Amino acid sequence: MIRSPLRPLARILRARDRGENPDVIAAENLRRRRAADQERARARAEGRLLVLGVFFLCAFAVIGGRMGVLAASEPEEPRASVSGNPIIGQRADIVDRNGRLLATNLATHSLYAHPQEMIEPERTAEALAAIFPELDAEDLLKDFTGERRFLWVRRELSPEQKQAVHNIGEPGLHFGPREMRLYPNGSIAAHILGGASYGREGVASAEVIGTAGVEKQFDDFLRDPANEGAPLQLSIDLTVQAASERVLAGGMMLMNAKGAASVLMDVRTGEIISLVSLPDFDPNDRPPVLTEGDQSDSPLFNRAVQGVYELGSVFKIFTVAQALDLGLVNAATTIDTRGPLTWGRFRIRDFHDLGPSLSVTDVIVESSNIGTARIAQMIGAERQRDFLGELGLLEPVPLEMTEAPTGRPLLPPNWSELSTMTISYGHGLSSSPLHLAQAYAAMVNGGTLVRPTLLRQAGQQAGPRVISPQTSAIATDMLRQVVARGTASFGEVPGYQVGGKTGTADKPRAAGGGYYDDKVLSTFASVFPADNPRYVLIVTLDEPVETSGTEPRRTAGWTAVPIAAEMIRRTAPLLGLRPQIETLGATGVTLTSN
Repeated sequence: MIRSPLRPLARILRARDRGENPDVIAAENLRRRRAADQERARARAEGRLLVLGVFFLCAFAVIGGRMGVLAASEPEEPRASVSGNPIIGQRADIVDRNGRLLATNLATHSLYAHPQEMIEPERTAEALAAIFPELDAEDLLKDFTGERRFLWVRRELSPEQKQAVHNIGEPGLHFGPREMRLYPNGSIAAHILGGASYGREGVASAEVIGTAGVEKQFDDFLRDPANEGAPLQLSIDLTVQAASERVLAGGMMLMNAKGAASVLMDVRTGEIISLVSLPDFDPNDRPPVLTEGDQSDSPLFNRAVQGVYELGSVFKIFTVAQALDLGLVNAATTIDTRGPLTWGRFRIRDFHDLGPSLSVTDVIVESSNIGTARIAQMIGAERQRDFLGELGLLEPVPLEMTEAPTGRPLLPPNWSELSTMTISYGHGLSSSPLHLAQAYAAMVNGGTLVRPTLLRQAGQQAGPRVISPQTSAIATDMLRQVVARGTASFGEVPGYQVGGKTGTADKPRAAGGGYYDDKVLSTFASVFPADNPRYVLIVTLDEPVETSGTEPRRTAGWTAVPIAAEMIRRTAPLLGLRPQIETLGATGVTLTSN
């Protein structure tokens, strides 16, 4: 490439004759040279970008053409590589409401033996017993040297165990491919998921079937190849479920309870956001069913769904709401609370002397058994039974779990006037925490019944109306006052208005009739936020006792309420509820003028 000089002699001489600076000519020529170089570089870059753009255009055209060919082709189901295998090993995943994995499949291997092919059965038995401590070397040796031609050694192997067995070098040991059900979160949501086991088995595959919970309830869906592997999406939130289990487990330990349960439910859709029963288990290693003793002591027992209990004073809001809806009372109606209230040889008393009379609102706030029983007498047995039936408290909750039908409420054989009075404050009728969540949702969501569900819902349920919207608003305000100035004062959570009702019920004796003097079931049924209820939270403790003071305390206000408050504090932000911060006024500030 030929370049012109920066200082042409002719121009330099002419510039000197005119008295101009020759350096200006050199600078101008240098500027023009650099501009020309930049123009050539820009042209080269544009050419490269053009070539690259053409390349991408061609690539996308090829991909688009291939997609068009696939879309126009006939759909065809994939065929198994092994013919004649009747066992369907595939099983769909289970995910939470946000798509996070709750249950899935893991490719693994089984171990079986052909004893007639073994070369060193004694050494093999000892080596297997060293790898798998639960196996006995002597028993294995008897099987390997006996008449058996086939023997299962282990249904599932980890990769490390498989390699260790492979290193034995015994030709009579064989591996079979299969899938196992894996629960990556361990014991979280164990009672909801239930667990799975093997059905039909072969050396090349095994059938995974549900044994409890949603795994069994939706077994056909999870195994149906027509779903093309679509996961089962539940309504629970994995993060909220984990936080609820952590708080409830800590509270159960602090309150020295033998068991605990909680239900968190959306009052509009009926979606179960979390459901906890303690003690629990790991569905990856599901424990055996108890063959003797009380089944409720088993970790497999779902206290939130299967456990039916006399729940105590949490029932009082139902009595008051029905009386309000019937027009028998209003929130300010005065109720005679002088006690004891006598019916035959039975005496109804309050936990404390609450004076000669209370308003209907204060009957709830102060939790008066006598006041609630007198309101129930106004309602009558027949109307009370019909109303509780409309709330779903007299039949099993139709939840999508195999255990749900076993949670059948226990009703009095004769619904007498005495039963009407005792049921009004939660004695004489046994139901589950899940029943309570369903009924409380109807109390605060505007008055319509919503059915609890473990499946993700697209919108609000349109259930039957059980109380008017006005009654629902009054009942919600009463529940708020219970926390603000009543028996659930420990339920306050800064930033979130909490309403609720406490319930402490003596536990009935397993034999001989009557009730224990020192064993109770404490419950707190809460709603939040109380100014626009979105969720209902039920917390139940079995035989709690709070021992930080000089005397043991067992009432729900001391045991269940603080745990529920902590659960709300932890889970409300996870549910997307923003705290309401009250602005402070100019307290203590005096304005002066100069």
